[in-house]
Amino acid sequence: AKITRSAVEALGGMKRFVKPGQKVVIKPNMSFASGPQRGANTHPAVVREVALMCAQAGASRISVVDNVLNEPSSCLSLSKIPELCKDVPGATVNHVRAKRLFAEVPVKNGLQLKSLTVLKEVLESDVLIAVPVGKTHSSAGVSLSMKGMMGLIHDRLSFHGRYDLHKSIADMASILKPQLVVMDGTRILSSGGPSGPGKVIPLNLVIASTDMVAADAQMVTLGTWYGRKFSPGQVRHIRLAAERG
Repeated sequence: AKITRSAVEALGGMKRFVKPGQKVVIKPNMSFASGPQRGANTHPAVVREVALMCAQAGASRISVVDNVLNEPSSCLSLSKIPELCKDVPGATVNHVRAKRLFAEVPVKNGLQLKSLTVLKEVLESDVLIAVPVGKTHSSAGVSLSMKGMMGLIHDRLSFHGRYDLHKSIADMASILKPQLVVMDGTRILSSGGPSGPGKVIPLNLVIASTDMVAADAQMVTLGTWYGRKFSPGQVRHIRLAAERG
């Protein structure tokens, strides 16, 4: 919690991003039915501190949300995120899956996608904050803030089957652009991602940025993945997104 707050304060504090009365959506990783020690979900203390800073900045509504992959109630309870956020004023923690909760938006100049079905609550919010955990991903190489935005779209599986995954992530990043990224590097899932089990490495850091491409690049640089060090340019969706500006 302390390093999470320090990271955001280094950017000017949460009041730079959240104004009194605004509606905030926080997108953590909580897609998997596993506890914090496994590294597949964002550490609940990081999520709680971000939500608490939003409340202290005067947010009228704070929605912590993810389109989860495993059984929803198990994902939420085992992640410990609802438990730690229950005393944060104005905060709710939910999973979303029903198609009626999503709306289709065009993807201008998409490399792969012409449209994207996005959670309506995000489209209606004032502020979007990404709170991912650093982890490996068997298809994307790593799952960081850009890849994590898949938890805010309806048809996640099409990215892995129908489309080129890296181009799709870059397209999605052109639509879902959080004003703030707070990335959990307290520990990273260095192998076996995205769900684990795998090697969990403590880094004891949190990255805060206004630019999710830069945040992802920094996490790639700082972490060790599959027993190796990588440069950001070796991750294709990071490179594609950087090339698109």
